[in-house]
Amino acid sequence: MIKVVFYKCGNEYYGFRETGHAEFDDEGKDIVCSAISAMSMLVINTIEVSYGVDVDVDVDEKTADLKVVVKEALKKYSKDEKKRYAISGLLEGYFIQLNDMLEEYYDYMDVDEEEKDIEDVL
Repeated sequence: MIKVVFYKCGNEYYGFRETGHAEFDDEGKDIVCSAISAMSMLVINTIEVSYGVDVDVDVDEKTADLKVVVKEALKKYSKDEKKRYAISGLLEGYFIQLNDMLEEYYDYMDVDEEEKDIEDVL
């Protein structure tokens, strides 16, 4: 099962971590794993390239577990309210999309959110 946990501080989403494997199908044929991987890369690339913001990405090479943290989603790190809103909104959109997907693939994935100080995540 893939577990995706989103990090929040107040109402602001600032990152997520993905652990595990869906095991919906064989490697290379697993549509659940492929969908989540593709959406994660879309979010990371959008924030880095379109928004011009650094994204802290940590990938465990052995397990493929992923941790993504975007400091500039938080007021503490960025004064640009529009950019913070865009980043946090994109992360929240990803959270909502995965919850929609969860309705059909609940045996293969889990989605949650944690209220967590960014210092505890870094």
